[in-house]
Amino acid sequence: MRIRNRRPAAPEPETENHERWLVSYADFITLLFAFFVVMYAISNLNAGKYRVMARSLEKAFKEKKETPAAKVSDPIQIGETPRSPAPIQVDTGLAGEQVRLARISEQLEEVLAPYIDQDLIAVERNPYWVAVEMKSGMLFPSGSAELNPEVDPVIAKLAEVVRQMPANPVYVEGHTDNVPIHNRLFPSNWELSAARAASVVRRLIHYGVAPPRLAAVGYGAEHPVADNGTAEGRYRNRRVVMVLQSKTLARYPVTGGERQRLLAQPRE
Repeated sequence: MRIRNRRPAAPEPETENHERWLVSYADFITLLFAFFVVMYAISNLNAGKYRVMARSLEKAFKEKKETPAAKVSDPIQIGETPRSPAPIQVDTGLAGEQVRLARISEQLEEVLAPYIDQDLIAVERNPYWVAVEMKSGMLFPSGSAELNPEVDPVIAKLAEVVRQMPANPVYVEGHTDNVPIHNRLFPSNWELSAARAASVVRRLIHYGVAPPRLAAVGYGAEHPVADNGTAEGRYRNRRVVMVLQSKTLARYPVTGGERQRLLAQPRE
């Protein structure tokens, strides 16, 4: 009897996993979602927080002593005629507007100097806006949106300077502390801050600022510049800010016939 050699059994073919692509696809979707979340967060810029950040950076740089850098010119080779410096070109667009905003800021600091010295008013600027921050304590009685008669000359001076740039929008922002308010006139700090901004807008109109340029905004207690946990911080947070803004950032620019009419108004 012959014994046949048995061949080893062939290995069974491995079953291919057709669902492995789902892992890579899920990772891609997750990264794409995270990308759009980051882009949305970056694009959601808040003007009030930007000014707070700008103020902090400006203060930090001012505290450092500036060392003037030595001006180094290009060497002149023997036999070479010295080159004349290139003429300075002034841009009449954005650069020209920035120059005018800087001059407006200087004028405001000059006419408001007595209030700035008492820490009742602060003037800030960057290339795109000039902001005048006024303490609510000097403008309004506690819990009220009626302007004190004593501050009427201040509003008149603001209007006189602002009228020099008749095509630029002006935003008036009302801010409060976080102490709740609830009465017949003001159910919350939202209504109080908006009413205070509107009161300043009405006085600016009274002193000749064109209504199409103006907007009143109430921020309530949502954008503090100091700690609401202290009396000093709450005092600093109760404020009204008038912002003279660049035309390049305007949501509702003054254009066409209305702009020409405003530019034709006499300046005092």
